[in-house]
Amino acid sequence: MKHAYLLFLLITAFGFAQIPAGYYNYATGTGYALKTQLKKIIDDQDDMLTTEYQSVDNGYGGLYTTYETSDKDLYFENNGTVLDMYSENPSGADSYEYTYEIESPDDRDSGTGGNAEGQFYNREHIIPQSVFNGNTPMHSDAHFVVPSDKYVNGQRGSLPFGVVPALTSGDPNLYSNGSKRGNNINSGYSAGYTGMVFEPIDEFKGDIARMHFYFATRYEDLISGFGSYAMFNGTSNQVFNTTFFNILYQWHTQDPVSQREIDRNNAIFARQSNRNPFIDHPEYVSSIWNNLLSVKENSLLNDITIYPNPLKGDYLNINSSEKLSVEIYTVLGQSVFKTQTHNKLGKINLSTLKKGLYIVKLSTKKGSITKKLVKQ
Repeated sequence: MKHAYLLFLLITAFGFAQIPAGYYNYATGTGYALKTQLKKIIDDQDDMLTTEYQSVDNGYGGLYTTYETSDKDLYFENNGTVLDMYSENPSGADSYEYTYEIESPDDRDSGTGGNAEGQFYNREHIIPQSVFNGNTPMHSDAHFVVPSDKYVNGQRGSLPFGVVPALTSGDPNLYSNGSKRGNNINSGYSAGYTGMVFEPIDEFKGDIARMHFYFATRYEDLISGFGSYAMFNGTSNQVFNTTFFNILYQWHTQDPVSQREIDRNNAIFARQSNRNPFIDHPEYVSSIWNNLLSVKENSLLNDITIYPNPLKGDYLNINSSEKLSVEIYTVLGQSVFKTQTHNKLGKINLSTLKKGLYIVKLSTKKGSITKKLVKQ
């Protein structure tokens, strides 16, 4: 799982220096209206916004140039090799690595080989090209087209993403870092689909979910005309069928935004002139697809309040309908406070906290949410 500084909603606080002033000023709505507003912010059209950046298509070949700044391993081995979500082992040595060779890019797909892991890397469309017939600008959009091992990319093919039962070592559907393919588990949060799916490792599930949310937003005006795909329901508003939305939302919440995603978003913005809003503002997901979330979760989101905020004194009030635990993090992910409240109204002493911006994680048996807190 993510390191401590990869706390959900961290980017809301940490990324201000990289998000242009006024970039999200137009994003004032809720539900699918918010998704349409975000589409206008990140698309390639002049929508007459007060502050507007129009996305640029750098071409399919331009992806390799983008990857040299957006997809370097500066987080695990920290050696500048290609960061491939299908081969990166976050807890140990990678089985193989690819390098960015400026003068002689031997590790890139040469048009041959790729019949085993570790031979070449190429470009993986997280939403398969077959969905949009390989058309531009989707074909070369770095926000959801990523570097990956050629063999594993081919094994995934056009499969949707889902949850696969445990596989034993040596199974040909189990790949070197634990990614796997198989029939979707038709139970729990992945209930409702039994076909073949591909499952990445936990470290990158949130990354892949937020790429899907980006795609659904950036191409909102085109998506209902795309070809059929198991994860989509054929509409331009909801986009995802319920089963796959549940999977993506679970991944989005269990694997929060990472520093790697923040850096990747900034690097792509520098090249492509648009951003993934769901990295900058993870809370947009629940605001847009609120109608698909469970009643319990909506109740949890609505019932828990903290005040005063900004906090000018030492005591923070937390209003909750049930017992909950409270953990407070700095914007760099360091845990600086942890306690439990047993009453509907809890008052906690935060006199030890310095002035600044914090992330408050509030957890009950129903789940957890995070809120920003400013101490003045």
